[in-house]
Amino acid sequence: MTTTLHDPAVRDLIDRLFAEAGRDDERSPGRPAPTATAQERSDLLEDVYMPISARGGDLLYALVRAARPQTVVEFGTSYGISTLYLAAAVRDNGIGHVTTTELSATKVKVARAHLEEAGFGDLVTVLEGDALTTLGAVGGPVGLALLDGWKELCLPVLRLIEDRLAPGALVVGDDSTFASMGDYLAYVRDPGNGYVSIDFPVEDGMEISCWTGRCPPVAGAGS
Repeated sequence: MTTTLHDPAVRDLIDRLFAEAGRDDERSPGRPAPTATAQERSDLLEDVYMPISARGGDLLYALVRAARPQTVVEFGTSYGISTLYLAAAVRDNGIGHVTTTELSATKVKVARAHLEEAGFGDLVTVLEGDALTTLGAVGGPVGLALLDGWKELCLPVLRLIEDRLAPGALVVGDDSTFASMGDYLAYVRDPGNGYVSIDFPVEDGMEISCWTGRCPPVAGAGS
């Protein structure tokens, strides 16, 4: 059976976007100042794609197909490459919707155009603004979440949506090899926080965590 990922229009679009992303080093204005806010960084890097890898995209597609989530949440749309993989899987599942959020107004506009070009406009809602605000209103249960925005915000975003995670929900933290993911990794790898987590060796790494829920405290423990 041919998947949506192999539809010529979708495949050509993804290939074209990866080719453009291959020029990120030429577009990059350099590293933002350590004191730069998330908005300042987004504005500075609005021409830089910063995509997932192609193999990472295939992994996301497979996870969504397997989990069949009703609600998919993405933190960090950028130009919509990862969103295309998520939407393609939702299309092939025949159920579900993707809600993604992006701080850069430029990227939001272009990502929406890419999703329309692929025929996924009805499957994806692109929210513009700070994820700590935009994702606060997304209804649950969330069956799969991709966290691929600014790395120091991945843990706060996870904590924000945690009460809406479905039992067994999958949470994917991209670029798990980055030092700035340290707090996030420590959190999801601590069994006491309700996750079973494993690092998957794709490009810069993906941390795949399954939400099992926190166990209630044992009566009399510590007394």
